[in-house]
Amino acid sequence: MKNHSAILILLLLGLSCTDDKPHIGSDFRNEKTVFQTSSLWMPEIDVRSDVAIVYGVHGNPSDGEKQITFEERVESWREQGYKTHFMTGIAWGSYQDYFLGGWDGKNHLGEGQVERNGDTIWHGHNVPYIVPTPDFIAYIKKTVIERVIDAGISSIYFEEPEFWSRAGYSSVFKKEWKNYYGFDWRPQHESPENTYLSNKLKYSLYYNTLKEVSSYAKSYGKSKGLDVKVYIPTHSLVNYSSWQIVSPEASLASLSGIDGYIAQVWTGTSREPTYYNGTKKERTFENAFLEYGSMVSMTAPTKSKLFFLTDPIEDRNKTWEDYKKNYEATFIAQLLYPSVADYEVMPWPERIYTRPYQIANTDKHILIPRSYSTQMQIMINALNDMPISNNKVSGCNGIGVLMGNSLMFQRFPTHNGFNDPQFSNFYGQTLPLVKRGIPVQTVHMENLAYEATLKDIQVLVMSYSNMKPSSAKIHKELTNWVSEGGVLIYVGRDNDPYQSIQEWWNTEGNNFKSPSEHLYQLMDISPIDKEGEFTVGKGKVYLRNINPKEFVMVENGDKEYIETIKSAFKNVDSTMNLKFKNNFYLQRGAYKIISVMNESTDTKNYEVEGPVIDLFDSGLPILTKKIIPPGSQAFLYDINAVEDKTKPQVLATASRIYNETRTDSSYAFIAKSPKNTTNVMRILLPQKAKEIKISDANGRIIPNFKKTWDLSSKTLRLEFENNNEGIQIELNW
Repeated sequence: MKNHSAILILLLLGLSCTDDKPHIGSDFRNEKTVFQTSSLWMPEIDVRSDVAIVYGVHGNPSDGEKQITFEERVESWREQGYKTHFMTGIAWGSYQDYFLGGWDGKNHLGEGQVERNGDTIWHGHNVPYIVPTPDFIAYIKKTVIERVIDAGISSIYFEEPEFWSRAGYSSVFKKEWKNYYGFDWRPQHESPENTYLSNKLKYSLYYNTLKEVSSYAKSYGKSKGLDVKVYIPTHSLVNYSSWQIVSPEASLASLSGIDGYIAQVWTGTSREPTYYNGTKKERTFENAFLEYGSMVSMTAPTKSKLFFLTDPIEDRNKTWEDYKKNYEATFIAQLLYPSVADYEVMPWPERIYTRPYQIANTDKHILIPRSYSTQMQIMINALNDMPISNNKVSGCNGIGVLMGNSLMFQRFPTHNGFNDPQFSNFYGQTLPLVKRGIPVQTVHMENLAYEATLKDIQVLVMSYSNMKPSSAKIHKELTNWVSEGGVLIYVGRDNDPYQSIQEWWNTEGNNFKSPSEHLYQLMDISPIDKEGEFTVGKGKVYLRNINPKEFVMVENGDKEYIETIKSAFKNVDSTMNLKFKNNFYLQRGAYKIISVMNESTDTKNYEVEGPVIDLFDSGLPILTKKIIPPGSQAFLYDINAVEDKTKPQVLATASRIYNETRTDSSYAFIAKSPKNTTNVMRILLPQKAKEIKISDANGRIIPNFKKTWDLSSKTLRLEFENNNEGIQIELNW
């Protein structure tokens, strides 16, 4: 009775401390899985996702000069049955015809982003990061958008609108400054206000660029009878802020011309070292979890389509073991967001499958190992099947951390000795919660006007130590939310040099020393030394006079912060204690998704009872128990969750399945996957097969395959060489 009462209280209050209980559901949609490529179709990279995103009208800058036309590349994928989309860089790209004068007779290399020392920031040979000028926008419209739509493509991705924080010194930028502000350019290194103004302009330049090109793409498409969709592949706000890059991010979600995003999160972004408990090191899973979460909070209130990206390798030379470990970490992090079920399964399959990688600290170049390519294909084929779920990650949901686009504005350069090493003011608010097994959500202040933004948040943490509010409306939204019962925790000394820049809180009749003072006035509270606990309407406000970076840059620095979180949580429900643990668990359909963290509350292993198929093991073993130690993840297929065990079906496979046919005594299908890879699959059957026939696309029998029957799970394991043209499997019993 006690447990039932507690659950009822939780439901009434809207809190969600979820147990490890499965709720099976699915939602399969068109264009669920995609990949991007600058290559012609090749059998070695025939990934079998729903969509091939063909990259660049002139290819990828890192590929060098291409003799094959864009239209030929598109047609090569269409001939293999793929839907084709298009992607290109919007801040850089293989636009040498523009940069070197081939388009309009003018050399445009001077439009690159320039640092204080006069150096241009380059993305490749004769490919600078661009200050988007009217000429560049016109070039994108005429030579890229029109050509792509003329080729019959109706989905366009403008990748990575990026302006480096350290840039802003070119003559072109100075001209844009004068046009935007109405007064002469000011060097950003000379004052915090100049830095803020510089970064707001960078932000605005790419916001307006994307507004213009997306609008043009839709109108031009309409003139050709096409309903054009426009997407933005972009790093997360967490990563751009950490890497000191400015991009429009959340504001684009409200543009009518933008239909969605690709969340570009992978090992390369997520392994960026962070501070926690006084130690700076890589924390790939935790970082990826926060990165994907920031993309969800950016898009969910606007109902924009969102693809999650992972990459089995990265740009830096490491080892295949390193790639595999970090790929698993980011892969599990993305799956812990059950509202997202669309995926870019990989970028650049040509580099994954066909190019040997140099192993770190050696002269060796090694092609992806067969066991890893098999595991990778098992994982991406699971994404084709991955359902949306109403489940939540185990733990106490309902705790959020406020973030905003201005996080990108204060990162570079340092003023008055105030710095934020490794973006620690953000991680100070989030990592202490993630490490204790709390699935903290990030909340974009730009989306506060949407009702859905704070709908499931009971406790919200915020700080103006590393960002500033863009308008007074944000404080009105927060005040209304607290008055209706929300609990707000404000942490910060308000002593950074950006507090006093000329902005709305100290101009046009306002005279506040910091933006937080305006918030306190709206809430009718009068803190002493920025400390205290206050009742505001039905809600409560906690103020703590400490910068959040101190929670993670100092050993055991988060104790006071965690006690405040506990107190705030009890204020929502006095009968509940905040539960800490070292893991996250989620079930989506038949898939069990687990991450166990180190540096956490304990060093216990997480155990899952079988029978389960281990999807991170290329051999697809059946396990009666899976033990996951701290610092690792698991991806499991729960055989007991299969709804109809009498139905023959492929449960896990390193190929995509087509043309399934079933009778009372047989099951047949075709398996397709890239050439020169190995297929392993687990097939559920009502009884052991008496006859197994495997043949190629020409009907030739394939004698060399491996088979194993597992009686306890009633699954057949098959192993054979893949073929992109298809392998026919016929089973009789």
